[in-house]
Amino acid sequence: MNDSMIRPAYAPFPGVSPMASRIFFGTANAPMLAGEDCFPLLDAMFDLGITAYDTARGYGRAEGVLGRWMAARGNREQLVVLSKCGDLKNGVVHLDRQVIEQELSESLRQLRTDHIDVYLLHRDDPGTPISEYMTCLNECKAAGKIRCFGVSNWTVARITEANAWAAAHGMEGFSVSSPHYGLAVQEADPWGGGCVTVSGPAAAADRRWYRQTGMPLVAYSSLSRGFSSGRFRAGDYEAARAVLDAPAQKGYLSAGNMERLRRAEILAERDGCIVSYIAMRYVFSSEMNLFAVCATGSPDRMRRNIAASLDPLSPEDLRFLEGDDAL
Repeated sequence: MNDSMIRPAYAPFPGVSPMASRIFFGTANAPMLAGEDCFPLLDAMFDLGITAYDTARGYGRAEGVLGRWMAARGNREQLVVLSKCGDLKNGVVHLDRQVIEQELSESLRQLRTDHIDVYLLHRDDPGTPISEYMTCLNECKAAGKIRCFGVSNWTVARITEANAWAAAHGMEGFSVSSPHYGLAVQEADPWGGGCVTVSGPAAAADRRWYRQTGMPLVAYSSLSRGFSSGRFRAGDYEAARAVLDAPAQKGYLSAGNMERLRRAEILAERDGCIVSYIAMRYVFSSEMNLFAVCATGSPDRMRRNIAASLDPLSPEDLRFLEGDDAL
């Protein structure tokens, strides 16, 4: 099939219509954050079949840009909008009922909509009781302000604890999770505030939990903030530092990830493609109920990401990329 004809796969979120594209357009990209005229970019993503859009109250002007575009195009009911509340502020996470209600109200205003399809707590604040989170989010859903809710950067243990509490009190629990997942392992917390990853050998049990439960997993930084973009060669730390911002260097610039990148370069040369195509194929070969956020200003890159998402790797190639086997 011609690449121009390729469309992403689609899958449902609980209680949400329409179905979401397996790839979310990430609004945490430079033009959206700056509030520039991004309507042509958003139009291009929609034309590619992207129906799912990831944003957050903490993403500067992005919600407002997305809201103006949806209002101008009259396409709100054709889209799945994911937003988040309670981001890291001044190095501290504070998230409680008041923050949720205030930020949800502002997100609805900026997005020019009466509901958000998928609403996530951006970080975990262990100082807030689970009962407060669950009661507030269930009330927001009952009021029609959100369709389903979940978490970003929460551990499996905390999700399990929260859902057990909700079940015991006759409430709905978290049904969506958004940790980091990608070929490059998140070796350190890029931004602070308790960023959570399910990449690498240490997270094997968490990935198994996601496969067994089937909980939708919306992977952020699926190309690890450019580490797996192919813009520098494996082992070239000087070039990597010139490409990667400070959070990316902190989170992903390591010898182990350089080895994974080297192996991705070998597969890319073998298959006649680029490194980011191999990295995106890796993400969609996980057997989890996975969606991936791709923040890009290029329709051509998004088109390649869509093609890669439909082209899973063989088990042998997966083992090779993870360093467990030789090609």
